[in-house]
Amino acid sequence: MAYFDYFDWKPYVRVAARRQQAAHRLAKLRKKGHEVLPVLMEGRKIATTFWGKAWCENLERYSDYSNRLPRGRTYVRNGSVIDLQISSGTVTALVSGSDIYDVRVDVAVVSKARWRAICRDCTGGIDSLVELLQGRLSGGVMARLCEPKTGLFPAPKEISFQCSCPDWASMCKHVAAVLYGIGARLDKRPELLFLLRSVHQQDLIAKADTGLRPKTRPGAAKVLDSGDLSEIFGIEMAQSEPFASAGRRNGTAKLRKATTPASTHPAAQAYPKTSTPARGWSAKQRAAVSARMKAYWRERRRRAR
Repeated sequence: MAYFDYFDWKPYVRVAARRQQAAHRLAKLRKKGHEVLPVLMEGRKIATTFWGKAWCENLERYSDYSNRLPRGRTYVRNGSVIDLQISSGTVTALVSGSDIYDVRVDVAVVSKARWRAICRDCTGGIDSLVELLQGRLSGGVMARLCEPKTGLFPAPKEISFQCSCPDWASMCKHVAAVLYGIGARLDKRPELLFLLRSVHQQDLIAKADTGLRPKTRPGAAKVLDSGDLSEIFGIEMAQSEPFASAGRRNGTAKLRKATTPASTHPAAQAYPKTSTPARGWSAKQRAAVSARMKAYWRERRRRAR
């Protein structure tokens, strides 16, 4: 008994008493205006979507965490993570055990060079922000984002943590529960991963108009509709007039020319200070835009036949 007193270990607390203790602590936080965000799961699976599963699989890839992670899974499944807050580079949480323990996890910021490399390698592989956050990505893009040490998910040396419990282990079960809790939270709010790593998810979409090619094209080129073009280029696409049904010459139908005043042209609205929308663009940028526009109009002509 003296051994446990020496390390200040607390006696076992029954589940009902833990829940009452947690409810009392959360009530005090809410009274102070704190928005409590517990980790709640349906069923036994901690994560079911790409982002949540990728986070958990990344943790389990490293032998540094292998001993303590199983207890963490048990804790997060039984609702012991009663509050979890994710901000830029930091996660703070409350975990219910013999007492209510404060846990803090710090995650290193992704370096600018590393983020640029990720964006460059994913160029053209992601069509929209919705597609990105829903995890509807090609195998090549998924593999690039999940690459050990050079992808978006942190390696052990990029994670540091602390817990107010008396456990002497480098990673206690409360910290392990919080790490899994992050995966469960990303399952429902994947955009928080980009906040945690201090990068902007929109960069992965914005890079699509730079004309750069990834090392390995993640998937076949996709024909984009006007909504996708508006999202990629950041402009409102004008509605084109329908194709002409008459006036055939040499068996080829002519297209009716749209007469859009220069002052109302979407490119002019997007760039009001310059007479030419492409001014300042590089040759690669202009070529990329031109190629996408040609593909778009080819598809429109095909559908109109």
